[in-house]
Amino acid sequence: MSALLWALVALPLTVGTLLAVVGRPADRYAPALAVGTAVAALGLAVAVAFGHPRVEAPLLEGLPAGLAVDGLSGLMVVTVTAVTAAVLLFSVADIGPGEARARFFGLMLLFGGAMLTTVTATTLPVLLMAWEVMGATSWALIGYWWRDPARGDAATTAFLTTRAADLGLYLAAGAALASGQGGSLVDLPDAADPWQALITAGVIVAALGKSAQLPFSFWLSRAMQGPSPVSALLHSATMVVAGAYLLLRLEPLLARSGWGGPVVAWTGAVTAVLLGLVAVAQTDLKQLLAASTCAQIGFMVLAAGTGAVTGGTLQLIAHAAAKSLAFLVAGAWLTALGTKALPALRGAARRHRTAGITFGVAALTLAGVPPLSLWAAKDVLLAGALEDSTALYVVGLAGAMISTVYSVKALWFVWQPTPGADRREEPPPYATRLPLVLLAVACLALTVTSFPPVRDAVERVLGGEAAQSGPHAWEFALSGALALAVSALVWIRGPHLRALTVQTQWLHLETAAHVLLVRPVTRLADALAAFDDRVLDRAVDSAARGSVRLARWTDAQVERLVDGAAEGVAGGARALGRLARRPQTGQLHQYLAQAVAAFTVLAVVLVLVR
Repeated sequence: MSALLWALVALPLTVGTLLAVVGRPADRYAPALAVGTAVAALGLAVAVAFGHPRVEAPLLEGLPAGLAVDGLSGLMVVTVTAVTAAVLLFSVADIGPGEARARFFGLMLLFGGAMLTTVTATTLPVLLMAWEVMGATSWALIGYWWRDPARGDAATTAFLTTRAADLGLYLAAGAALASGQGGSLVDLPDAADPWQALITAGVIVAALGKSAQLPFSFWLSRAMQGPSPVSALLHSATMVVAGAYLLLRLEPLLARSGWGGPVVAWTGAVTAVLLGLVAVAQTDLKQLLAASTCAQIGFMVLAAGTGAVTGGTLQLIAHAAAKSLAFLVAGAWLTALGTKALPALRGAARRHRTAGITFGVAALTLAGVPPLSLWAAKDVLLAGALEDSTALYVVGLAGAMISTVYSVKALWFVWQPTPGADRREEPPPYATRLPLVLLAVACLALTVTSFPPVRDAVERVLGGEAAQSGPHAWEFALSGALALAVSALVWIRGPHLRALTVQTQWLHLETAAHVLLVRPVTRLADALAAFDDRVLDRAVDSAARGSVRLARWTDAQVERLVDGAAEGVAGGARALGRLARRPQTGQLHQYLAQAVAAFTVLAVVLVLVR
């Protein structure tokens, strides 16, 4: 079974790397190879989800590379691989033969493999490496059409924003090592203060940044510049939910800290409300779906903060099906109609019935309309919030009603009758329709997971720490009735809702980031560059000129003295040599006379000394 776990993460990583490296020569075979790899990974994910294998390999001293599949990660690997397979199957028709298909499908597999490694990692080094690969491949996928400067800027904005938040994970890793707990994720809650506070803060910042929660939400708006299949994968079951997954995984750490849970819960609740209002204000379908992603993930973050792990997990799975379906349909309409503006999409659902019906299922699921899956899943997590705080429950329920407004707004536009709207057009290819139908079926079928006995089974799979009280019947009835009432109101009156500029501009979060961070850093960099040019460079140039002048003076003055001294020493040595050669005549009687003279002097000295 451990071999299956290694294969689960190695297969997409290996095939993705090969496709990305080979490039255009593999374009012809890339779609089939990528879809086959994704389907094989799905089979492996189902196998390991039941087997719960655990593997470990040496990596660093005291920090092994560990992977494991338990209840939560088992559900996640199946969700990730299933959505990846559906999105790649859709991409076969969406990414045409004229595109760099090997690079696209290779990066998508690399991204999926990094996400699988993230959810199965049990040690910090593996988590950090997978986290980094996921961020790098997301940058490459968002900027897939890199020749367009706007898309490149969008990819850079998304990458830099998430990378800035990712520093929190490095802070958490450093604090974990300093605390002596090692690199195991399961040991993080046992760290002593102040290390535990640093670990908690670092994890929260990294998770909120990756999941586009306040105040990091704006990067998700820019990420909409990527291809629609990229949006469907990144914003449904992979990168954007990675932060929420990490918080659900480390819920014991949040609870142990005392303050981490409330901070996370209220951040998620406020994000669900405010970004829901942002979604209501959008007139671009992909921007609406992006803002709704932030809002829907806010519910998962709320669940992690209140300990409602079961509800958060069910919300994550149901949202993955609905949001990937919505993005894929938006991509199909963009390809067919050349627009993503809601006013221009009037009647699109009537002309493309398969896309229209499946989009209706996705939108009503996001709206929380019964009997679709997010209606029940949201009530399960809100029941956990109610146990923790009535205020959190009220705010969460308000966020759920706002989600109904923006979802029905999008649905109203695409089904609005217009001249010629009932004219059906050529149906999309089978490869496009099949994933849409399967995801729509999943949106309905997943409802059973929120009710006993399936919910009880999910709680047992997730473990004892995930146990929570289920919602009462009145909670299901209240949320369902409110969703139906709000849906009817929006549909009858039409989505003529007055939007504030602050909503349409994503609360001016990107502007605030530029004012508070980007501009000060840029100005500091300009000041340092000017200091380097005007002070350091001039100082170096002055020092160089002084050195040259000193060398010339030395050559003119000191060198002459040194040469004179050397020549004087040499002349004295030559004179001494001449004097020393004079007694060396080669005549024996002179040597004898010199010896007699020397002994005479020595005898006189000895007599005088005595």
